[in-house]
Amino acid sequence: MRGWLSFVVLAGIVVTSAHLAPAQTSLPPSSQPATSQNQPSPGPMALQVRGEFLHSWNAYKQYAWGHDELTPLSQDHHDWYSAPLLMTPVDALDTMLMMGLTDEATKTRDLIAKNLSFDRDIEVKNFEITIRLLGGLLSSYQLSGDARLLELAENLGNRLLPVFNSPTGMPYMYVNLKTGKTRGAESNPAEIGTLLLEFGTLSKLTGKPIYYDKAKRALVELYSRRSAIGLVGSAINVETGKWTDTTSHISGGIDSYYEYLLKSWLLFDDVDCKKMWESSIKSINKYLADTTHGGLWYGQADMNTGKRISTQYGALDAFFPAVLARSGDIDRARRLQESSYKMWTAFGIEPEMIDYSTMKVLSPAYQLRPEIIESAYYLSYYTRDPRYQEMGSTFLLGLVRYCKTDAGYAALSDVEKKTKRDRMESYFLAETLKYLYLLFAPRETLNLNKVVFNTEAHPLRRTW
Repeated sequence: MRGWLSFVVLAGIVVTSAHLAPAQTSLPPSSQPATSQNQPSPGPMALQVRGEFLHSWNAYKQYAWGHDELTPLSQDHHDWYSAPLLMTPVDALDTMLMMGLTDEATKTRDLIAKNLSFDRDIEVKNFEITIRLLGGLLSSYQLSGDARLLELAENLGNRLLPVFNSPTGMPYMYVNLKTGKTRGAESNPAEIGTLLLEFGTLSKLTGKPIYYDKAKRALVELYSRRSAIGLVGSAINVETGKWTDTTSHISGGIDSYYEYLLKSWLLFDDVDCKKMWESSIKSINKYLADTTHGGLWYGQADMNTGKRISTQYGALDAFFPAVLARSGDIDRARRLQESSYKMWTAFGIEPEMIDYSTMKVLSPAYQLRPEIIESAYYLSYYTRDPRYQEMGSTFLLGLVRYCKTDAGYAALSDVEKKTKRDRMESYFLAETLKYLYLLFAPRETLNLNKVVFNTEAHPLRRTW
């Protein structure tokens, strides 16, 4: 079967643009396809995005095959650690499947199955390895049925488990894949709370509850340490459980913690996650939302008092319209997306961080991030408003004009000067181009209500 014709199910949850509610009945997986069995042909814009994916993937194959990432300016490769973990192939595999690039996907699966080993004496960052590699292996297994990918995922999951052996159950940041030695007690909500989708799916697919239980406990332990007004801070010690930075926001370091509260409810029908999400979003909207200069933004506040600390907003914050839309809050999602779009168009491409009260750049880099495109896709799907495909055309134009190179795409070190940086993160193929493709592909390509994307855009589905 080609692409996503084999992608079926997320039974048990009904999601509409107006509300979220558990379904009254659960149908067997085969009765609820997540994609049309008669896939519509992609239009010209989707085909162009697929062409940009192939441009980048072919450059990776030419200059970085078997390594973690392509360095597009030097036309060489970069590995995260002393031994490559095939970061880009694992991250990009389900994008190939979605785009119908069957031959490329088959070759990539074989590369991964034959060459990827986690039996390495290397210390890795648990969060990044979980969302990119564990999530990528699980989603590609579900899409392809290749049992070798699930075997690798379970092997990796076992090697990551020692991170949870802290006094609080909240994970350490780093673990040695061979020895299980951990370090990094100073962590943040995103790295603690962005694990349940992946570890929970591994539990469901292997029938072993330990992965779900460990990740769920970490999430609950973090939530239980929220402030009296319902906010979390930016940094916490996983051994003592004490906050070391009380700045609250929706940006990097916290962002995907909130995303996973909502999505863990949707994927696993976990009522605890539902309650934690509903409580958290009330506090976020009360204390972090900021209406200024005619738009909606989300700034920073003290987690204990709710007092505004700064008016910073950036590329990572731009994921939030997607989460709002997925939760049914279309009005706020629309308004916040317009603010994000203003940030992009002010400079021709978005900077990492601005002060939204002045629209001045605070951090000038663009890291090929996907979040604003992700939000445009969600809003396009739920509203059918052509406004969001128009935004997508602007995003694609900016990427091609400023970031495309002879060998793939390069990040920018400065969006005002448009200077390139010799880096193409694996998420550019896993997320940025995937969401851009979905934004332009026929709506019937994917039933967004039956799929839960992890924070690396790896689709997970309920087959259990």
